[in-house]
Amino acid sequence: MVKQKVRISNPTGLHLRPAGVFCNTANKYDCRITFEYGNVYENAKSVLSVLGSCIKSGDEIVLICEGSDEEEALKAMVEVVESGLGE
Repeated sequence: MVKQKVRISNPTGLHLRPAGVFCNTANKYDCRITFEYGNVYENAKSVLSVLGSCIKSGDEIVLICEGSDEEEALKAMVEVVESGLGE
């Protein structure tokens, strides 16, 4: 298991379009990818879970990857968040 804290930097937070980019990136990997926001753990591969978390710009989440390609998945997830999720 690997994990890393990241700050959501895009101006609108994880609304529909950035949430789609976030989930599409997660779905490229076989490992389990979750994120912690507050005291809640959610599935990073589910758009409904991401949207339901109501994550805003400036919020911090912890990305958690568990499985065979966890290192590669974590690196990709951090990169996509830090790049602004397509915005």
